[in-house]
Amino acid sequence: MAAAPSAKIESVSVDEPLSVTLLELVEAVSDVTSNEVEVVATVLHMLESGRVRLSGNFRDASIRAFC
Repeated sequence: MAAAPSAKIESVSVDEPLSVTLLELVEAVSDVTSNEVEVVATVLHMLESGRVRLSGNFRDASIRAFC
């Protein structure tokens, strides 16, 4: 029996937030949620929890200003 090919696993440090644009974050969350309410709630939670950090045009903006 042949061994299964090894999959490349990408890891992200828990201590350092992932840096993404708002568009990248919204598109990624949209791929795994059912509706717009879930997208907004999940993006807001990820930003407020510090798991992700915005880069690009919105990097210094307060996310609550958009809600």
